[in-house]
Amino acid sequence: MTHDGLKAIDRRAFLSGTTGALAASLLPGSATSGDAKRRLVLAETQASLVGSGHPKTRVWSYNGTVPGPELRFKQGERLQIEVENRLPQETTVHWHGIRLPNAMDGVPHLTQQPIARGGKFVYAFDLPDAGTYWYHPHMLSSEQVGRGLYGPLIVEEREPIRVDRELTWVLDDWRLRPDAQIDDGFGNMMDASHAGRIGNTVTINGRVPDTVAVRRGERIRLRLINAANARIFGLEFAGHEPIVIAYDGQPVDPHRLKQRRLDLGPAMRADLVIDMMGKPGERFTLTDSFYRRQAYKLVDLVYGSESLRETRLDATFALAANTMPEPDIGNAVRHDIVFQGGMMGMMVERQMGGGSGSGMGMGGMGGGMGSMRDMMHSGRIWRINGVAAEGHVMKPMLTLERGKSYVLAMTNMTAWPHPIHLHGHSFRVISRNGAPTRDREWLDTVLMSSRERVEIAFVADNPGDWMFHCHILEHQAAGMMGVIRVA
Repeated sequence: MTHDGLKAIDRRAFLSGTTGALAASLLPGSATSGDAKRRLVLAETQASLVGSGHPKTRVWSYNGTVPGPELRFKQGERLQIEVENRLPQETTVHWHGIRLPNAMDGVPHLTQQPIARGGKFVYAFDLPDAGTYWYHPHMLSSEQVGRGLYGPLIVEEREPIRVDRELTWVLDDWRLRPDAQIDDGFGNMMDASHAGRIGNTVTINGRVPDTVAVRRGERIRLRLINAANARIFGLEFAGHEPIVIAYDGQPVDPHRLKQRRLDLGPAMRADLVIDMMGKPGERFTLTDSFYRRQAYKLVDLVYGSESLRETRLDATFALAANTMPEPDIGNAVRHDIVFQGGMMGMMVERQMGGGSGSGMGMGGMGGGMGSMRDMMHSGRIWRINGVAAEGHVMKPMLTLERGKSYVLAMTNMTAWPHPIHLHGHSFRVISRNGAPTRDREWLDTVLMSSRERVEIAFVADNPGDWMFHCHILEHQAAGMMGVIRVA
């Protein structure tokens, strides 16, 4: 778990002293609900990310905690939150995955003016869909999220499924120096042109994890949120068979994990139901194995002496559908979208037939993008349909007619995976590399592998100018962003 020569944090040393206390910290925090206005105060604080015996880490936080407080509402309620900015930078709050009014989306200059230092802003909108969501800044987000600004937003179903316990795990990684302080090298070209800012210290709910206590026969609903800048998690649950019941907050036909691993890109979420059927005293490891030859233990599930029941709970766990309109795929308007750039991007484009002869390659771009040197100097490293974004305000790449169905046929002509996020909408993933998807899952962030082609379908029913970008935050900052207008 090292990166670019940065001295690795001693994981075993960091884990010492955390066992026992950690199980309680992994439970959901204080919940808030109802229509009353809440407050979020953004400020610098210190957090014990790596446990006793090590210095606390200077972080940026919501209400003094990392992650920020779990905001919990019921489907159909209205969120009203006053945000106060005590940071040394301007900021905003984006409510990731929520289908909300454009003016509440939290994108600086595109949907609102940034919240100045010492300033306040009130976000208020209805919550149409149940599910697992999260909140984070969209102002200088690679640094602000990288310093700890994020939190879970849970919208409960009107009729929740029956479980014995619910856990929310916000996953993150941090690039820490040996003194447990955050490395300040945000925005460097190595991160921007490769895989993004991947850290050397992984946390669950702001703590380096060790064990989670469970009971035989217990049914747990596990809400997973990937808040990392760039790390993709590939989770394997040894000795257990998790059932996926939702992706990105949206219900899916319950099913076991494909190939026994859950891949979760930055900003993506998944809800799992796990029946804990191990024996008292047993221990099972949850492994993150996404990166080849870099698999590591994330956390152990440890069974106590108590048994809740000897057989699985006899109760359904299928979730009721949310309120998205179904796209008319047969009559949908189709648009092709190509993602380009990054280190080794020219090689991949040539292999896929998208070189400069097609006008889509790096050599055919112009505008200072004709060479790797120019690209690195300008910081415009990634492109969508040949255009590298600068800031959040730009000419729309697509203008969609409100109420119509659309298919976006997306091709990743780069050497790196990209979690692609569309604001203000959810979409069905209908095919990968020409093959229909099994689950036709609703997502708001879809993970595309290198050289992969993915088709998504949705109804453009939410008016406004919406961000469309890679959620590896260094990629977004270096150009992989566009604006889709619904009018």
